[in-house]
Amino acid sequence: MEFQEVVRARSMTRHFLPEAVDGALLDQLLSLALRSPSAGSTQGVELLVLTLESARASFWQAIGDPDWLVDGRRSRALVQAPVIVVPCASPNRYVERYAREDKHSSSLFRLPADAWPVPYWSVDAAFVAMTLLLLATDAGLGALFFHLQGREQRLLETFAMPAETVTIGAIAIGVPDPASGAPRPVSSRRDAHERVHREHW
Repeated sequence: MEFQEVVRARSMTRHFLPEAVDGALLDQLLSLALRSPSAGSTQGVELLVLTLESARASFWQAIGDPDWLVDGRRSRALVQAPVIVVPCASPNRYVERYAREDKHSSSLFRLPADAWPVPYWSVDAAFVAMTLLLLATDAGLGALFFHLQGREQRLLETFAMPAETVTIGAIAIGVPDPASGAPRPVSSRRDAHERVHREHW
Protein backbone atom coordinates (compact mmCIF):
# COMPACT_ATOMS: atom_id res chain seq x y z
CA MET A 1 0.00 0.00 0.00
CA GLU A 2 0.94 3.64 -0.31
CA PHE A 3 1.80 5.06 3.10
CA GLN A 4 -1.19 7.41 3.30
CA GLU A 5 -3.48 4.50 2.43
CA VAL A 6 -1.94 2.46 5.25
CA VAL A 7 -2.57 5.27 7.74
CA ARG A 8 -6.20 5.58 6.65
CA ALA A 9 -6.78 1.82 6.61
CA ARG A 10 -5.29 1.08 10.03
CA SER A 11 -7.83 0.16 12.68
CA MET A 12 -7.85 -2.02 15.77
CA THR A 13 -8.73 -5.65 15.07
CA ARG A 14 -10.48 -7.55 17.84
CA HIS A 15 -11.44 -10.74 16.02
CA PHE A 16 -8.74 -13.02 14.62
CA LEU A 17 -8.65 -16.29 12.75
CA PRO A 18 -6.42 -18.99 14.30
CA GLU A 19 -4.10 -18.93 11.27
CA ALA A 20 -0.37 -18.71 11.84
CA VAL A 21 1.55 -15.66 10.62
CA ASP A 22 4.44 -16.49 8.33
CA GLY A 23 7.61 -16.52 10.42
CA ALA A 24 9.75 -14.69 7.88
CA LEU A 25 7.12 -11.97 7.50
CA LEU A 26 6.85 -11.57 11.26
CA ASP A 27 10.63 -11.27 11.60
CA GLN A 28 10.63 -8.57 8.94
CA LEU A 29 7.87 -6.60 10.68
CA LEU A 30 9.63 -6.80 14.05
CA SER A 31 12.96 -5.74 12.59
CA LEU A 32 11.42 -2.74 10.84
CA ALA A 33 9.45 -1.71 13.93
CA LEU A 34 12.69 -1.52 15.92
CA ARG A 35 13.94 1.13 13.50
CA SER A 36 11.50 3.59 15.10
CA PRO A 37 12.91 6.79 16.63
CA SER A 38 14.89 6.32 19.82
CA ALA A 39 15.90 9.10 22.22
CA GLY A 40 19.65 9.51 22.14
CA SER A 41 19.81 6.44 19.89
CA THR A 42 19.55 4.50 23.13
CA GLN A 43 17.68 1.59 21.51
CA GLY A 44 16.33 0.63 24.91
CA VAL A 45 13.14 -1.00 23.60
CA GLU A 46 13.01 -4.77 23.26
CA LEU A 47 10.16 -7.04 22.20
CA LEU A 48 8.73 -10.09 23.94
CA VAL A 49 7.24 -12.11 21.08
CA LEU A 50 4.89 -15.01 21.80
CA THR A 51 3.88 -17.38 19.01
CA LEU A 52 3.80 -20.78 20.72
CA GLU A 53 0.33 -21.72 21.94
CA SER A 54 1.70 -22.58 25.39
CA ALA A 55 3.43 -19.21 25.72
CA ARG A 56 0.34 -17.32 24.62
CA ALA A 57 -1.78 -19.30 27.06
CA SER A 58 0.61 -18.30 29.86
CA PHE A 59 0.35 -14.69 28.73
CA TRP A 60 -3.44 -14.64 28.88
CA GLN A 61 -3.44 -16.39 32.25
CA ALA A 62 -1.05 -13.73 33.57
CA ILE A 63 -2.89 -10.66 32.34
CA GLY A 64 -6.43 -11.75 31.53
CA ASP A 65 -9.43 -11.25 33.77
CA PRO A 66 -10.56 -14.74 34.87
CA ASP A 67 -14.24 -14.07 34.15
CA TRP A 68 -13.37 -12.76 30.69
CA LEU A 69 -11.23 -15.80 29.91
CA VAL A 70 -13.95 -18.22 31.01
CA ASP A 71 -16.56 -16.48 28.85
CA GLY A 72 -15.39 -17.77 25.47
CA ARG A 73 -17.92 -15.64 23.64
CA ARG A 74 -16.05 -12.55 24.76
CA SER A 75 -12.47 -13.78 24.73
CA ARG A 76 -12.09 -16.44 22.03
CA ALA A 77 -11.79 -14.12 19.03
CA LEU A 78 -8.90 -12.24 20.62
CA VAL A 79 -7.20 -15.07 22.48
CA GLN A 80 -6.80 -17.05 19.27
CA ALA A 81 -4.59 -14.33 17.73
CA PRO A 82 -1.43 -16.26 16.77
CA VAL A 83 1.06 -13.55 17.75
CA ILE A 84 1.41 -11.45 20.87
CA VAL A 85 4.10 -8.76 21.01
CA VAL A 86 4.93 -6.88 24.20
CA PRO A 87 7.08 -3.75 23.70
CA CYS A 88 9.36 -3.50 26.73
CA ALA A 89 11.69 -0.70 27.73
CA SER A 90 14.60 -0.35 30.11
CA PRO A 91 14.74 2.99 31.97
CA ASN A 92 18.27 2.13 33.12
CA ARG A 93 19.52 2.08 29.55
CA TYR A 94 18.26 5.63 29.04
CA VAL A 95 19.76 6.84 32.29
CA GLU A 96 23.09 5.26 31.34
CA ARG A 97 22.96 6.75 27.85
CA TYR A 98 22.27 10.26 29.14
CA ALA A 99 25.03 9.98 31.71
CA ARG A 100 27.67 9.94 28.96
CA GLU A 101 29.72 13.04 28.31
CA ASP A 102 28.29 13.66 24.84
CA LYS A 103 24.95 14.40 26.58
CA HIS A 104 26.39 16.91 29.06
CA SER A 105 24.39 19.77 27.49
CA SER A 106 21.08 17.90 27.79
CA SER A 107 18.68 18.76 30.62
CA LEU A 108 18.51 14.99 31.19
CA PHE A 109 22.25 14.66 31.80
CA ARG A 110 22.83 12.29 34.72
CA LEU A 111 19.24 12.55 35.95
CA PRO A 112 17.83 9.48 37.75
CA ALA A 113 14.87 7.86 36.02
CA ASP A 114 12.29 9.20 38.47
CA ALA A 115 13.40 12.79 37.73
CA TRP A 116 12.86 12.67 33.97
CA PRO A 117 10.00 15.04 33.06
CA VAL A 118 9.05 12.74 30.17
CA PRO A 119 9.83 9.00 30.38
CA TYR A 120 11.39 8.62 26.94
CA TRP A 121 11.58 4.85 27.37
CA SER A 122 7.77 4.76 27.28
CA VAL A 123 7.69 7.21 24.37
CA ASP A 124 10.10 5.04 22.40
CA ALA A 125 8.08 1.92 23.20
CA ALA A 126 4.97 3.71 21.89
CA PHE A 127 6.85 4.62 18.68
CA VAL A 128 7.71 0.96 18.16
CA ALA A 129 4.12 -0.10 18.86
CA MET A 130 2.67 2.42 16.40
CA THR A 131 5.13 1.44 13.70
CA LEU A 132 4.26 -2.21 14.20
CA LEU A 133 0.52 -1.47 13.92
CA LEU A 134 1.12 0.29 10.61
CA LEU A 135 3.41 -2.46 9.33
CA ALA A 136 0.79 -5.10 10.15
CA THR A 137 -1.81 -3.14 8.17
CA ASP A 138 0.59 -2.82 5.24
CA ALA A 139 1.12 -6.60 5.32
CA GLY A 140 -2.62 -7.27 5.19
CA LEU A 141 -2.77 -8.36 8.82
CA GLY A 142 -4.88 -7.16 11.70
CA ALA A 143 -3.47 -5.83 14.95
CA LEU A 144 -4.76 -4.63 18.30
CA PHE A 145 -2.91 -2.62 20.93
CA PHE A 146 -4.37 -3.30 24.37
CA HIS A 147 -3.82 -2.56 28.06
CA LEU A 148 -2.36 -5.18 30.41
CA GLN A 149 -5.08 -4.59 33.00
CA GLY A 150 -2.60 -3.56 35.67
CA ARG A 151 -1.03 -7.02 35.73
CA GLU A 152 2.43 -6.06 34.48
CA GLN A 153 4.18 -7.57 37.49
CA ARG A 154 2.58 -10.96 36.88
CA LEU A 155 3.70 -10.76 33.26
CA LEU A 156 7.30 -9.99 34.25
CA GLU A 157 7.34 -12.90 36.67
CA THR A 158 5.71 -15.35 34.24
CA PHE A 159 8.30 -14.72 31.55
CA ALA A 160 11.31 -14.11 33.83
CA MET A 161 11.75 -10.57 32.52
CA PRO A 162 14.17 -8.12 34.21
CA ALA A 163 12.54 -6.49 37.23
CA GLU A 164 13.14 -2.96 35.92
CA THR A 165 11.26 -3.63 32.67
CA VAL A 166 8.57 -1.10 31.78
CA THR A 167 5.68 -2.16 29.57
CA ILE A 168 3.07 0.03 27.88
CA GLY A 169 0.68 -2.70 26.72
CA ALA A 170 0.68 -5.52 24.19
CA ILE A 171 -0.13 -6.04 20.52
CA ALA A 172 -2.10 -8.96 19.12
CA ILE A 173 -1.35 -9.69 15.46
CA GLY A 174 -2.98 -12.10 13.03
CA VAL A 175 -5.39 -12.59 10.17
CA PRO A 176 -8.59 -10.61 10.76
CA ASP A 177 -11.80 -12.62 10.89
CA PRO A 178 -13.85 -11.33 7.94
CA ALA A 179 -17.04 -12.62 9.57
CA SER A 180 -16.69 -9.98 12.30
CA GLY A 181 -17.23 -7.19 9.78
CA ALA A 182 -15.53 -3.82 9.74
CA PRO A 183 -14.86 -2.33 13.18
CA ARG A 184 -17.35 0.33 14.18
CA PRO A 185 -15.86 3.47 15.71
CA VAL A 186 -17.08 4.30 19.20
CA SER A 187 -17.46 7.93 18.15
CA SER A 188 -17.24 9.86 14.91
CA ARG A 189 -13.79 11.01 13.87
CA ARG A 190 -13.14 14.64 14.68
CA ASP A 191 -12.07 16.76 11.71
CA ALA A 192 -8.45 17.82 11.59
CA HIS A 193 -9.42 21.50 11.74
CA GLU A 194 -10.91 20.85 15.20
CA ARG A 195 -7.61 19.43 16.46
CA VAL A 196 -4.97 21.48 14.67
CA HIS A 197 -4.30 24.90 16.25
CA ARG A 198 -2.31 27.23 14.02
CA GLU A 199 -0.21 30.02 15.55
CA HIS A 200 -2.38 30.03 18.72
CA TRP A 201 -4.90 27.79 20.51
